[in-house]
Amino acid sequence: MSYEVTATRRRPQRFDDLVGQEFVAETLKNSIKSGKIAHAYLFSGPRGCGKTSTARILAKALNCQEGPTDTPCGKCSNCLEITKGASLDTIEIDGASNNSIENIRQIKDEVLFPPNNSRYKIYIIDEVHMLSNAAFNALLKTIEEPPEYVIFIFATTELQKVPATIKSRCQQYNFRLVAIDKVKQCLSEAAAELNIQADEEALYWIARESTGSMRDAYTLFDQVVAFSDSHITYEKIRDKLGLLGIDRMNMIFESCAYGRTDEVISSLDEFLQGGISIEQLISNCSDYLRSLMLIKNGIKKESLLGNSPERYSKVVLGAWNPIQIERALSIFLQLYRDIRYSISPRYELELAFSRLCWISQYVSNAEVKKAIDAAQALLCGNSTQTSAPAVSAPVTPAANTTAQTVQTNQEQQRIPNGLPRFSMLDNPPEEEGNQEEAQNPFHDGGPLPPEQSVAETVEPEEPKKLDERLILHVGNETVDSSAASKPVYVVPVSEQGYSVNPDDEDDGWTNVDEPPEEPYYPENYENYDDFEDSDGEKAGTSNGNAGQNDAKLKLIEALSVIDVFAANAVEKTDGWMVKASEVETTIASEYEKGILDKRIQTISEELSKIYGKPMTFVVNLSQVVPEKKQQTQTSTELPEQIKILMNTFKGSIIAGK
Repeated sequence: MSYEVTATRRRPQRFDDLVGQEFVAETLKNSIKSGKIAHAYLFSGPRGCGKTSTARILAKALNCQEGPTDTPCGKCSNCLEITKGASLDTIEIDGASNNSIENIRQIKDEVLFPPNNSRYKIYIIDEVHMLSNAAFNALLKTIEEPPEYVIFIFATTELQKVPATIKSRCQQYNFRLVAIDKVKQCLSEAAAELNIQADEEALYWIARESTGSMRDAYTLFDQVVAFSDSHITYEKIRDKLGLLGIDRMNMIFESCAYGRTDEVISSLDEFLQGGISIEQLISNCSDYLRSLMLIKNGIKKESLLGNSPERYSKVVLGAWNPIQIERALSIFLQLYRDIRYSISPRYELELAFSRLCWISQYVSNAEVKKAIDAAQALLCGNSTQTSAPAVSAPVTPAANTTAQTVQTNQEQQRIPNGLPRFSMLDNPPEEEGNQEEAQNPFHDGGPLPPEQSVAETVEPEEPKKLDERLILHVGNETVDSSAASKPVYVVPVSEQGYSVNPDDEDDGWTNVDEPPEEPYYPENYENYDDFEDSDGEKAGTSNGNAGQNDAKLKLIEALSVIDVFAANAVEKTDGWMVKASEVETTIASEYEKGILDKRIQTISEELSKIYGKPMTFVVNLSQVVPEKKQQTQTSTELPEQIKILMNTFKGSIIAGK
């Protein structure tokens, strides 16, 4: 007989053989016993958990010659044909390759004919989510009201892709992943059938790698059996499949706990040279750190850890706290996502292990907040734990003061462990009778106030010499020594009534109550149009409707709404000349002139609105002649105050951008 893989050889043939699907098996058995058989079933769940096998068992239970029964015999012709896949009345269809509407039409034509030699005609459609929308719609009427001898069984791994109209017409059963303990037990039975000796640790590893899929577990089991030579050990699996193993994981993580970066990098190089892939290395390290995290949280279940808790390094468990282990696990989970886009996955791996070498110094935000709260309670003299105020009878002020003193002393005694104690807080100044110092527990430290500092630093025998110009002269005749009010200071004023500038040379600036009246325009002009500016040009227009400045401002205001760039350029123009139907101006920037040239028509229209007649705007590029700067030498010496400031603030720039 030809070789048969373990997954096919150990396919369940009865409901009791289903592993990890007790709910589905019991529900189907009870429905068969009670005769409540639905016309459509929908099995959903991950791969390799028994959906197709359950569909075949249900078909045998319904078409068994001794049935319908929840325990098919497996020996009659119908059961044997269904097991071999040769039954004419149990049709298995692959939904991925028969997903068109023509295949569904063929099914609709076939259901009109009764079964050949069975009780029911059963259609098993695997991967039903691969059917097209048209195929689903064509199948709706058939599965809603099929003939009494037709039963549909759908199986899918992606339930979300099945339309709701199909789900509502079927009984739904959700299949779950198989627990690791049950997978390991099935592997032990498979090894016993083949007369193969298998270690518990090796079977645990195979069960964990299957991630709850029985088909994956049996497939990996066949692969391990092929190179294990009738004895499956974890060492053979580790060497052949490129795994690290618990012992080598303990070794490299102990080096990280001790902070020996050189040993860690050397061990990584040895592992990579031995054929272990970076992805496998990261996966094994993540599993190891996850197991450490579970142990730190009090979980000792071997099926979750993958090994017995005693096999994990006590050094690593003692060196890292749960928060640091969680941080290390997050580093490797992020590393697995980053290596896909990294310039060198090996560099990323070495960087992650280098970070693990100082992970013992990592402090979380929660720990920092806890330390700050403890320090705050210490410095403020308050305990972090406060109790609810008790209702008591009123007390006298003296008794209240004594109670507060006792409470303060008690709060000072409750200092968190591990924090320093200030000796000055043990004996408050108020106990010694110094009420002035009792107001401030840190009376001996800190800078003095500015007034007190100045008063103590100035020597009385050598007073500081101030500039005579900055001294405020106080007239003695205005000071009334007997009065309780402050003295009146008399400030010298000039003949015009202004305060005198302390500088020797008057610079023309004075402190006045009201500015002098200086006419902005000449007193003898009658019309705004006749006024000439400092350049000798007319400020108004020829018709007197608006002055040059008014026209320019109105134009800028109008352009600011429709074109900001043109408004900014008009603002920079100079030398406006208003003619009969033309406004001519100049501008210094060639770039700004280009902006105005492009908007001549818009500007001309706005000028026409301002002047009330058609106007044309002309802009020319001005010829700017640079003036020669004459250097003048002054023999005047800088004032003493300027020299002091220059000497005080002189320095050099040592950094900056």
